[in-house]
Amino acid sequence: MLRVGLTGGIGSGKSSVSRRLGERGAVVIDSDVLAREVVARGTDGLAEVVAAFGDGVLTADGELDRPAVGKIVFGDEAARRKLEAVIHPRVRARAAEIEREAPDDAVVVHDIPLLVETGQADKFDLVLVVDVPVEVQVERLTTQRGMAEDEARRRIASQASREDRLAAADVVIDNAGSLDDLDRRLDEVWEQLTGHGSDTKA
Repeated sequence: MLRVGLTGGIGSGKSSVSRRLGERGAVVIDSDVLAREVVARGTDGLAEVVAAFGDGVLTADGELDRPAVGKIVFGDEAARRKLEAVIHPRVRARAAEIEREAPDDAVVVHDIPLLVETGQADKFDLVLVVDVPVEVQVERLTTQRGMAEDEARRRIASQASREDRLAAADVVIDNAGSLDDLDRRLDEVWEQLTGHGSDTKA
């Protein structure tokens, strides 16, 4: 089994890379999906979030109100850490469970937006970083997600710097071009992964 960490800044196109690796045969474990699962209605994770932050974080139908939680934790590091203490251990436990169920010869890709920020780079055989210039991130966030430019720049600044992500990378995937360019690069990367070229840096 080859254990791969995949990360990239907001607007880098990491989700496109993750999806395409899955299409090529990788077992993709998406931490964002798991983060939603572990605080779904009826879970002990949700109960713990409510205990920490109050009933105001629930919607009328008992689901987690993500915008409400976002307002509480954005810019409040203590609150964010409290939330992460509920979510992160559960996500990691679920990811480990999915990995155990994968075939012995699988390429298992852990899609983790905050891989660098949470100090997990050394937990994988290889780290893939999806890289684009900051101005490309800003353009995508404003045109594709409708963010105001200042909000886009704040969101980018709240994550690890481009330099820190690149420093953690074993393999860099440049995603500033077209989808055809991306597919050509991913064909190369997939060949490297399936050859288990973990000593090869690219």
